[in-house]
Amino acid sequence: MAADTLTAQELTDLRLGTLNTAVSDWKTMVGRLERLATGSDGELSAADLEKKANAADWKGVNATVSREFVTKTAAQFADAAAAAKSVLAVLRDAHSAFKQHKEDLRTAIDELAKNNIYVNGNGKVAASVPSGAAAGGADIHKPTAAELDAAQSRITKILWEATETDRIAARALRQLAKNKYDFTDQGPDSLKDADREQGKADAEYWRKEIGKGNVDEWSKEKLARFNEALENQRDNPGFTEAFATGLGGDGTLQFWRDLASPPGGAVEGDKAKLLAQVQDNLSMSLANASHSDSPAMEAWKKDVIAAGGKPFPVDPAMPMGPNGFQVMSSLMGKGKFDDDFLHDYGTAMLKYEREYPGDPKVAWRDTTTLTYPPTGNLNDPVVGFMDALGHNPEASLDFFNGSTGQGDDKLSNFDYLVGHGKDAREWPVDDDGKPIGYNNLGHALESATLGYPYDDQNPHIPPTKTEAQIQAREDRLDLVSKVMGNYNSADEIDKQDGIRDSLAKIAAGHIDSFNYSMADWGGSGELGDRKGLFNADGSHLRDFGGPETIDFLRALASDEDSYETVSTAQQVYGSSLMAAQGDNRDDALDAGLHSMSMHGLLDQARTEAIGHQYGEDETARNKALEKQAEWRKFVAGAAIGVGVGVASGVVVPAGVAAAVAVPLGFETLGSAGQTVMGTQTIDWLQNNEYNNDQEAIDSIQKAKDRGAQNAMTPLLNYADDEHMTPHQVRELTLKAQAAYSAGGDQSDTDDARGW
Repeated sequence: MAADTLTAQELTDLRLGTLNTAVSDWKTMVGRLERLATGSDGELSAADLEKKANAADWKGVNATVSREFVTKTAAQFADAAAAAKSVLAVLRDAHSAFKQHKEDLRTAIDELAKNNIYVNGNGKVAASVPSGAAAGGADIHKPTAAELDAAQSRITKILWEATETDRIAARALRQLAKNKYDFTDQGPDSLKDADREQGKADAEYWRKEIGKGNVDEWSKEKLARFNEALENQRDNPGFTEAFATGLGGDGTLQFWRDLASPPGGAVEGDKAKLLAQVQDNLSMSLANASHSDSPAMEAWKKDVIAAGGKPFPVDPAMPMGPNGFQVMSSLMGKGKFDDDFLHDYGTAMLKYEREYPGDPKVAWRDTTTLTYPPTGNLNDPVVGFMDALGHNPEASLDFFNGSTGQGDDKLSNFDYLVGHGKDAREWPVDDDGKPIGYNNLGHALESATLGYPYDDQNPHIPPTKTEAQIQAREDRLDLVSKVMGNYNSADEIDKQDGIRDSLAKIAAGHIDSFNYSMADWGGSGELGDRKGLFNADGSHLRDFGGPETIDFLRALASDEDSYETVSTAQQVYGSSLMAAQGDNRDDALDAGLHSMSMHGLLDQARTEAIGHQYGEDETARNKALEKQAEWRKFVAGAAIGVGVGVASGVVVPAGVAAAVAVPLGFETLGSAGQTVMGTQTIDWLQNNEYNNDQEAIDSIQKAKDRGAQNAMTPLLNYADDEHMTPHQVRELTLKAQAAYSAGGDQSDTDDARGW
């Protein structure tokens, strides 16, 4: 097994010519051995000798010793030919795989270089920006932190896949050569076959080790070896299914309970850090296994669900401890579990909770350590299940559309989980009395409404080419409408600490429909052909209603981070909407003016929220407004490019989601834009802090002015590109000013703030 990941230099320097020669030599060897084993063109072969030996009339000792020797020797020729074929298959597949890995690395290095990103010999990326003189005075692209992160992920993935090829091929060849005096006819037919067989062997080894008991006494070194096996094999069905079914449903749950929570209490120190890795890798392994529909795996799924209410005590003498739902949910934080399994598991879990006698929260009253790093909080299995839904958009959407409970108690899963209606769920609280799990609920809502995992590092809008895909899009929009209705005020959002950032990402992901919804003032949308302007049919947009959209966006804009997420998404979308109009100047300007109105709405809501938050503290209020103004100034400079103002790389402060997909929905711009965060934004703000002197008196107006300038940037870029006359620019400015003010009026709840 390769001890370390291959470096970029090692993969680049890999001499495939030597490996290709080995493939050719083994191909010749296979032909020779097959002729010796089975014969061809009338040549004498081992098979002929075996046939003659079995047909001969042996006497005495020859009837046993000689016949057996001849037949065994003949069989060895056949086994030698089979083993040679396996060697050839492994070498041939390894050569093809390494060739692809090298091409992928070369392509990645070349493409990243065009964006001024350099890959060193160890596979680490860094910005490599030429000087102005070297660039000949041309605009120089400076890679953002997000671009560097994405580049590093791309290179790391290529090197990891190459290392996996090396590991699997080397192990397969060692296995074929392990016996000096015998050949085997049980070798792999391909590298994929070798991977599968190696996985089965590793699963059987660790099943036996676990079967010996006392897993809580495993040394740190043994636990590290187990973790390495999980990390190598977590995406290998040969391992994952064999491991899960080998332990069985109850056995899997018992194993993790024993390992995570030994009789002496939670594991500490370096071993606890290692257990956190084991937990993640085991979760991904079980997720991979869940996609099998073999009888053994189907039985495993049913057994896990059936064990949901069964206690798994730490001390057999005391029958108290976490139940199966709590144990299993602690192993669902990573990986994409099977749709049907999530549906059946989640339904059974919520029914158990809702039908539990007395207070449902009593059902989960257990603080056994099941999660690493340990939190000490109640083991609420709904939390882990929400993250499992967060990694499976299809299952998440299906689950929120489902129901649990009986009769009058039958609420939709959405209403029950978000706290809407009588007998809705009350989420448990942490040691400080704050509700826990709302951020995990947000993860599930993100995947259900956006159509990709909540932590996807490269999110893409799901396609809408087939009827099924279009229906899924409509279902997601239905759920967005429900989300807007439930979280229609800042107070409602703030009651659920941790969910706000997910709601902001949902808004950013559907900013196109929000713009479409706000383009029907006074019922003018049809005559104004808003469908055509927004490509509503092609992009499958939804009119959520003007008042509903205003309420939701106002509620989000009340918070700094969610305002920045949505405002940045609007900047990207508004610019792209102008670009999508092509040579139609009137439509492009109309799109830009509409975006001005949306910015006015968001900016006014944020300004009001600052007034509320710091109503009695003028210094803090002015400071917050100054920061808002400077952030808007930064985004205008960093995000909006020349020409029609299409953003090339939007940077938002830390605290905002790492990746926010904005569905631009136009062929000219691709299927999605992406906003990202970078630490340089915070550094910039810290270096530009304002003192609370006399200048801060004008902070409110400065924030508004900067917001207007930022929103105006795409329009001014467009005017410059189109060589509009000064008179035309003045007319455009007046219209933009009116649009911005009109947008602010729509979210303005009280002009008399006394400040």
